[in-house]
Amino acid sequence: MISQNQLLSALLITYNEESNIREVLDNLAFADEIIIVDSFSTDKTFEIASAYKNVKIVQRAFDNFALQRNFTIDLAANSWILFIDADERLSPELQQEIRKVINHENSASAYFVARDFIFKNKKLRFSGWQNDKIIRLFKKENATYNNNKIVHEKLIVNGKTGKLKNRLTHYSYSNYEDYKQKMIFYGKLKAQEEYSKNTNPNFFHFYIRPLYQFLNQYLLRFGILDGKKGIIICYLNALSVAVRFQELKKIRAKS
Repeated sequence: MISQNQLLSALLITYNEESNIREVLDNLAFADEIIIVDSFSTDKTFEIASAYKNVKIVQRAFDNFALQRNFTIDLAANSWILFIDADERLSPELQQEIRKVINHENSASAYFVARDFIFKNKKLRFSGWQNDKIIRLFKKENATYNNNKIVHEKLIVNGKTGKLKNRLTHYSYSNYEDYKQKMIFYGKLKAQEEYSKNTNPNFFHFYIRPLYQFLNQYLLRFGILDGKKGIIICYLNALSVAVRFQELKKIRAKS
């Protein structure tokens, strides 16, 4: 059953997304409201986004992903939230499905969407990404990000969850160096999570955990079938784990 017309707020957090910002904002033009919280980008992200009349952009210093996302949600005027990353794109079919879902009387509180991981303009079929899904659509009053999960943040949902039929396209890997720096950044943030859990890193964390991460994705999750691309992705994800515990060692030494 269709309910009265529901309005949609599309949200983004950005930092140096000059290469993505125009395309993602054009992609989100179907939303009733677009809000960006930018972490004081040093490129032209802020200037480009500010030129869009249908976009509200504010700047806030980055502390972690969970706090940044929750701050952005608080700025939204509408109940329905579409929270995506600057390197994600919605097909016309997904846009139409979102409109239909939010206007349905018996809609869930939040919706998972499956993602296709794009490696240099080609879909990565395995390497652990074949089952990738994430909540991107939810009701503001029924969801909040867990402030204890500062990277790969987890949305806490009060109510039922559903899954959208159409897939999101994730252009996460543009080149080796950019993805490597992203994985290092994530690893350093994860170190803060480990510190809060009082993890004391040892041989297991420094060597076994990264090796397991690589073998799990490369062998158990069929990264080997992605050829050279699989080796690169699995290695860089393992690198992130190694960085996490090396950074944790530094944090603990300073405390």
